[in-house]
Amino acid sequence: MRTVKENYDIVKERIEKACDRVQRKASDIKMLGVCKKQPVEKIIELHGCGVKLMGENRIQEAEIHQSKLNDLDIEWHFIGKLQKNKINKILKSFNFIQSVDGVKSLEHINKRVTEEIEVFIEINIGDEASKSGFTVEGLKKALDYISHLNKIKISGLMTIPPYSEYSETVRPFFKRMRDLKEELNRMNLSNFDIKDLSMGMSDDYEVAIEEGSTMLRIGTAFFGRRIQ
Repeated sequence: MRTVKENYDIVKERIEKACDRVQRKASDIKMLGVCKKQPVEKIIELHGCGVKLMGENRIQEAEIHQSKLNDLDIEWHFIGKLQKNKINKILKSFNFIQSVDGVKSLEHINKRVTEEIEVFIEINIGDEASKSGFTVEGLKKALDYISHLNKIKISGLMTIPPYSEYSETVRPFFKRMRDLKEELNRMNLSNFDIKDLSMGMSDDYEVAIEEGSTMLRIGTAFFGRRIQ
């Protein structure tokens, strides 16, 4: 079984090769470690490789990890399902929320903060009934309303494409995300300045890079298979 450092080196090399294929700089790609069900020791090892962004799906598990890692310079991203009754805790514990999945979530955040906060909007790029997030058309219909939420700044888009065993199958979804980012930025909406595309996970991050991802959310490829 490979160590986290060995896994990290493999991922880093593959990122560099993917960037070379499309004339991008590997230094422009942010790596986020997905900490779900991972022991603290592995998170520390990944942090030692230089990965400073960590993502959590559940607030309860995040609190355990954070209490044991509070002496490390980690930027915490919430990437799980947002629940209204957990938003206060999430705002207190996380630097970023990537999984803002609807207008109601934006409203709840806007009400609870005293100064402007950056968030990512989650896009259900495959229009899947089983997944949360704005559809592309749903987001476009809500843009005027969102632009009046004066304590919210949209600085990124996040997505999970429909599952496929073949990474090439998801390429059109990643391309559609890149097109959406560019379209939204052309609109010059008051509180939209989308710098990041959070897309690409352990099975498809190379294709995501080729289609414009700036942030990869990687769990298994760093840590190995999760403990059940």
